[in-house]
Amino acid sequence: MENKKKSGGVLLGAAFLMATSAIGPGFLTQTAQFTGKLGGSFGFVILVSIILAAIVQLNVWRVLCVSGMRGQDVANKVLPGLGYVVSFLIVAGGLVFNIGNVGGGALGFNTLLGIPQSVGYFLAGGVAIVVFLLKNAMKAMDTLTKVLGGIMIVVIFVVIVIVRPPLGTALRETFLPQASMSDIFPAVLTLLGGTVGGYITFAGAHRLIDAGITKKENLGEITKSSVMGIGIATIVRVFLFLAVLGVVAGGAVTLDSSNPAADAFRRGAGEIGYRFFGLVLLAAAITSIVGCAYTSVSFLKTFHPAIEKNEKWFIVGFIALCTVVMAFIGQPAALLVLAGALNGLILPITLGVCLIASQKKTIMGTDYRHPLWLLILGIVVVIAAAYLGITSLSSLGQLFA
Repeated sequence: MENKKKSGGVLLGAAFLMATSAIGPGFLTQTAQFTGKLGGSFGFVILVSIILAAIVQLNVWRVLCVSGMRGQDVANKVLPGLGYVVSFLIVAGGLVFNIGNVGGGALGFNTLLGIPQSVGYFLAGGVAIVVFLLKNAMKAMDTLTKVLGGIMIVVIFVVIVIVRPPLGTALRETFLPQASMSDIFPAVLTLLGGTVGGYITFAGAHRLIDAGITKKENLGEITKSSVMGIGIATIVRVFLFLAVLGVVAGGAVTLDSSNPAADAFRRGAGEIGYRFFGLVLLAAAITSIVGCAYTSVSFLKTFHPAIEKNEKWFIVGFIALCTVVMAFIGQPAALLVLAGALNGLILPITLGVCLIASQKKTIMGTDYRHPLWLLILGIVVVIAAAYLGITSLSSLGQLFA
């Protein structure tokens, strides 16, 4: 009974780790910006992107957890040396995104408590470091992501009650969008990368592997946890969409482009709404720092015994580096764009590798058969994600032209 309870806690913890890794400062800004631009039609964008993200998640988690191998090891089995390339891309992207997450944490402290950003950088990094310095760091990480994830959901729901969004419009346009497809398609691709791009889709799967929840006999639990992760991210995305829609509905309000989510909360619920946003931003940033650092280092630890033996200190060093860079260099706008381009390239590569691996008995075992429908849908997403990567690179070229 105790083992079952422990296993259930890890499954939920892995789901929240994946979800809260996705729900960072960029997630909040992205959702508010697109809601301001597309209105109720953003519901359709969420619906399509979540279906695509679920396809990615189910494929990747099945392959990794049934094989019992982390992403880089699966890649090396498919093509020797590919795991090192994948690890480089994910760790490089994770490092840059975590610098942005530390900045988001500082903004959260500033908005919520008025703490100067220069101090907030070190507070945000420090809180995340403390989690990994605790005796049972993995359990502390699971607990932190569950508690802060729950706080985000409750706080955003309170704002929804205050702003009273047009639920009928949101529901109707979720299935019959009024916005043009030329605006909707890029938004779908952006959300897909933000929900399961880069390190995010691996966060929960690597947590399950570390906890020993692997092999075909645990497939039901693995699937349940992966679906829960997408479900939690979806709840936050939908709640945030409705909160912002309640402010912009009618078209009379244009959100501040520099911080659209904070502006929406302030307009909708006054000063208390603004403080609420600070709490949501802080929770989103801290959980993303933790999830990003843990997952990035998990891509390195099978390459040398010293990394696995001293995993905790590598994670602490990763967070400390991000904090120092954020504090002394400032907002790394160009680097964040570069990381976005990397994420666009990582998803089709990693999903493609997992789809190839799913057909190899030397990786999956002789008694495992990957569902054909999941394989076909996975190939469709690889093509869509590859298009996202090409688009990201062309945008990057324009930025530095």
